[in-house]
Amino acid sequence: MRFFKIVVLMLLLSIHSSQSSSAFPFFFSTKSVGIQGNTAPLPTGVPTYTVEISNVCAIGCDVSNIHVSCGWFSSVRLVNPKTFKRIAYDNCLVNNGEVLRNGQSISFTYANTFKYPMKVTWANCN
Repeated sequence: MRFFKIVVLMLLLSIHSSQSSSAFPFFFSTKSVGIQGNTAPLPTGVPTYTVEISNVCAIGCDVSNIHVSCGWFSSVRLVNPKTFKRIAYDNCLVNNGEVLRNGQSISFTYANTFKYPMKVTWANCN
């Protein structure tokens, strides 16, 4: 079974701030990752956050069906559901479940009055 090949699969989930750009890589696991910070707020004053998810697998593998814990994720600013979509409480799907090739990144910006802690909870190693 291809799922759970815990070889040296690394995904990078980082939340970029206009003040700092901290990123914490991790091996495929349920560990919490990243530090979130505000980017420029909307004209209405609602804070925004940019999320970047990258496949930095050290052995060149591709991943798909990436799920992220995300609480009751919602955004004042529309997030393309093909990029990031909450499908249930604490279960968001990345890239519409499609393959994220080695070295590829996907990002989006959301707007809410608070940050959502996020971590990868599931992915298929292709």
